[in-house]
Amino acid sequence: MKRLLVAIVLLALAVAGAWALWPRPIPADLAVIAAGPMAVHVEDEGIARIEDVYTVSAPTGGTLQRSPRRVGDVVVAGETILAVIEPMAPAFLDVRSQRVAEAAVEAAASAVSLAQAQVSQAAAELEFAESDLARAEELSRREAISARELDRVRLAVRSAESALASAEATREVRVRELESARANLIQPGGESDASATCCIQVRAPVSGRVLSVLVESEQVVQPGTPLVEVGDPDRLEVVVDLLSRDAVRVAPGAPAIIDDWGGEPTLEARVVRVEPTAFTEVSALGIQEQRVRVVLALLDPAAAQGKLGHRYRVVARIVVWQEDGVLQVPLGALFREGGDWAVFVVEDGVARVRPVTLGERTMRAAQVLSGLAPGETVILHASDRIVPGTAVAAREEG
Repeated sequence: MKRLLVAIVLLALAVAGAWALWPRPIPADLAVIAAGPMAVHVEDEGIARIEDVYTVSAPTGGTLQRSPRRVGDVVVAGETILAVIEPMAPAFLDVRSQRVAEAAVEAAASAVSLAQAQVSQAAAELEFAESDLARAEELSRREAISARELDRVRLAVRSAESALASAEATREVRVRELESARANLIQPGGESDASATCCIQVRAPVSGRVLSVLVESEQVVQPGTPLVEVGDPDRLEVVVDLLSRDAVRVAPGAPAIIDDWGGEPTLEARVVRVEPTAFTEVSALGIQEQRVRVVLALLDPAAAQGKLGHRYRVVARIVVWQEDGVLQVPLGALFREGGDWAVFVVEDGVARVRPVTLGERTMRAAQVLSGLAPGETVILHASDRIVPGTAVAAREEG
């Protein structure tokens, strides 16, 4: 019995040791290969902007009154006044300019006096000619003078009338010259009784809202100075500056999704234009990048009305490739085997290396062109404990 008990104990120890040393399957995350729709996007930050922004400029130089509009005000085309421009104040006169102007005033005043004297002389000559005509007509009725002599007297009257009219016109010219000379003496702030009809009112070219007031305070402006920007906030588009290597895959008409704009839901858009010229932009890391501007049109602008505005930040995801029924493998299952891609395939509970050929890729999966079939199981994020021929088992959740 002793020998039998010792044999049983030794056998039990041997079985326990063999069971403890027997290799167990390594737990791993597994995924099943399946086919489904797949879409490849290029994603980048962009801005929303109004399609047509109108910059209203000063049509002439002058003193701009303080802006009557504020950012966000509603404007109506041809009715809403955006700016009012008054004539500029005269320039200051130095001592020499002032004395020249005063001398011109005195000369103009003397010319007026001279013209007034000429008017008086012409009036006296006309009075004399008219009295001479009255005597001549009386003598003509008595047939004391000839008809020729009467016509000569009448001609003298008409000449005197013309001379008086000419003298009066000359006096009027001299008066206006005196007023002009006196106007040259006006200093800034000397006369501020400008009429209400002297100003230019700049009106809105389109209906919409005021986007920015470029000149708010009263000041002197030159012709062409930008004053106000207006636009229709209901007509929005999205502009995205893509890397040139991504932009070459984008075609007009490609669908896109506008996301992460701060509102719900996501907005659908479509590419309307890919500009043919790139520009250089320095990234936050100091790297020069070639960027291409891509313009997208919102398919449902009403979904963002009242929320999305001019120059708001958005994130655009543009579809560059999509297809249904695509066989896909998770990116976590891929690793490099030499110069090719490979995966661990689970066959009868054992890991086997399988080379694969890939096509398009997304942030989560890659298109399988060859090497895998639907329904096969692959290992995700294989650890260094897993080598070809290693027994594996699905990791328990939690």
